[in-house]
Amino acid sequence: MVRNVGLAADHVRRAEIRLEALDVLFKHESWADVVRESQEVVELALKGLLRAHGVEPPRIHDVSEVLLAERRRLPEDLQGDLDELASISRNLRRDRELAFYGAEDLTPSGFYSKKDAEQARDGARRTVESVKPFVATDD
Repeated sequence: MVRNVGLAADHVRRAEIRLEALDVLFKHESWADVVRESQEVVELALKGLLRAHGVEPPRIHDVSEVLLAERRRLPEDLQGDLDELASISRNLRRDRELAFYGAEDLTPSGFYSKKDAEQARDGARRTVESVKPFVATDD
């Protein structure tokens, strides 16, 4: 059983700091970057949660399937949020590379909108707020 609580707490702490970075990117209307960085916030927070509860998170960007498969190991008070958190992770993972690199027929800055950025940032905030009480941190 994995129990590196320090690493779990570090993941959540770094996710919280990145939430502040999202606000800077949002202020500069860098919608694609808000989407990309929101995915990283969610990934860190969920991996911190899993690790804090004895689940070794896989080295993949979307841990939604693991989150749902291991739900019995996660706190009872979080059970009602797991489907939503998994959905947030899954949706942001879909945009991870596209928001960063674009494609031959798509420029990220022209593709992502303020609404996309708002949804991504809201999902990232929701994830960190949901997870933080269940991961021991220093504060």
